[in-house]
Amino acid sequence: MRLRIKNDNGIERMYVEKSVRISPKKVVTQNVEKLGRLDHLMKSMNLSRDEVIEWAQKHVDELNDEGRSVMLSLSAIKAIKPNEQRTFKAGYLFLQNIYYSMKFKNIFRNIQKRHRYKYDLDAITSDLIFARVLEPASKRASYEAAKTFLEPPKYNDYDIYRGLSILAEEMDYIQAEVYKNSNFVIDRNNRILYYDCSNFYFEIEQADNLRKYGKSKEHRPNPIVQMGLMMDGDGIPIAFDLFDGSSNEQPSLKPLEQKVIKDFGFHRFIVCTDAGLASEANRRFNNINDRAFVVTQSLKKLKEDERISAMDDTNWKQLSNGKRVKDFQKIRENPEDYKDEIYYKERIHDGSGVVGQLMIITYSPAYAIYQKTVRQAQLDRAEKMVLNKKVKKQRKNPNDPARFVKVTAVTNDGEIAKNKVYEIDTEAVEAEALYDGFYAVCTNLIDDTVSDIISVSEGRWKIEESFRIMKTDFESRPVYVSREDRIKAHFLICFLSLLIFRILEKKTGRNYTSGELIKTLRNYNLLRISGEGYIPEYTRTAITDCLHDIFNFRTDTEIVPTRKMREIIASTKK
Repeated sequence: MRLRIKNDNGIERMYVEKSVRISPKKVVTQNVEKLGRLDHLMKSMNLSRDEVIEWAQKHVDELNDEGRSVMLSLSAIKAIKPNEQRTFKAGYLFLQNIYYSMKFKNIFRNIQKRHRYKYDLDAITSDLIFARVLEPASKRASYEAAKTFLEPPKYNDYDIYRGLSILAEEMDYIQAEVYKNSNFVIDRNNRILYYDCSNFYFEIEQADNLRKYGKSKEHRPNPIVQMGLMMDGDGIPIAFDLFDGSSNEQPSLKPLEQKVIKDFGFHRFIVCTDAGLASEANRRFNNINDRAFVVTQSLKKLKEDERISAMDDTNWKQLSNGKRVKDFQKIRENPEDYKDEIYYKERIHDGSGVVGQLMIITYSPAYAIYQKTVRQAQLDRAEKMVLNKKVKKQRKNPNDPARFVKVTAVTNDGEIAKNKVYEIDTEAVEAEALYDGFYAVCTNLIDDTVSDIISVSEGRWKIEESFRIMKTDFESRPVYVSREDRIKAHFLICFLSLLIFRILEKKTGRNYTSGELIKTLRNYNLLRISGEGYIPEYTRTAITDCLHDIFNFRTDTEIVPTRKMREIIASTKK
């Protein structure tokens, strides 16, 4: 196919035409596409004559590429070249599109003015982010993984460690700028801010200023570092901070909130946390200046009279329609018959530093059934312990079935004998069963509906999932760097990886699980045919089709010509 410009009485018209052989001796020319009058195109596209012709020629070239058949000549005896890279990871192209849309290049241009380094910190950071998603490993291994991208690194591996120190120093600036720029990529739901903490272990024995012994979420006897993570109402990360492993996590919320208020321009929002972070100081801080809170309230930690009143059979309503319940005891005794409904009551709770805050207690028959089922499985294991007369309690595990086993030493004439009696602690079982199906939240949103408040609280699972993705899928621990500044930079890379991945999820409409998306990106490989182009090695699926439609390029043809691939790579950097 070729471009033809036909002059008809001074009016230039452009066509795409091709030659067609209709007989061994006769070839005719056929019009494939009419592009229009050149002067009209110049006006509508606001381009010069030469620019319109260049555009038209590029269109013809694309048509030729799409329709071109490639004849491959492969030898069964000719050896491939030694050390030649043939398979390339291309899943990073979708991440790269988001990365460039968030104007990281501008961020690092400003950082370079302050530090005057000579290596490409922008390229280092992007490669570390992409490798964290596609092939998580140590920094040196990430450098090797980046060599399998379509665009291999142009920096040295030792530049990575130099760059980590700069990233650590500029951590707050990067977070603030990335948040602002993310608003150009997606709509941020900043009315609700979720906050939670987790910790990350280090395979070392000696603690230091940052890595200290503390209560590990994974029950490991190693020094840990704690992370406080804040995300918006859609589960997109906003900011994070690190603090040492021995510190109480409750005071970590206020400094991060102050940072997003000052550096991010936040003012009016609702903070949602679990019971562990719902301290009196945190509630007071979020009871002023148009801020609000929705926090989980432990019923077990209420004063006895308040707990009894919260869980008694009076004043319950159906959440679906607000109708008052006549016989709540009947619902608790027969949860199977009412598992499609949720029930609630409201009380004023003057504890925890905020006078007049509202406490909403809910009861879910379906959740009560689930908790009973889980506990029965644990009781079955506890009965085996009794039968085998062997109990080893795991003090740090709240779901340890040994908590239901009571061991009593047998006495003989006032002396303790070696024999012991093992039995199920029925009082412990009954005490735990009292709370089946119950859940409570406290808030200062007095004028909001109960359904809206409960909906805010239910969204906390998104931040728990974010920590799971960071730890399990992105393998953020164990950490393979030891200097404090490099540790901070490592978690900055993990945070940015999570941010970009969560934006990708939102762009796909959240129609796929995080595991499905990660697997698709990691399997999105291309085989290079020297001199011709790239052949897809991945399986075309609904997910790859979705990604191609969203990011406006495709590599799922039988072969992608080399020139076309260069155009695709360039398009992801705009």
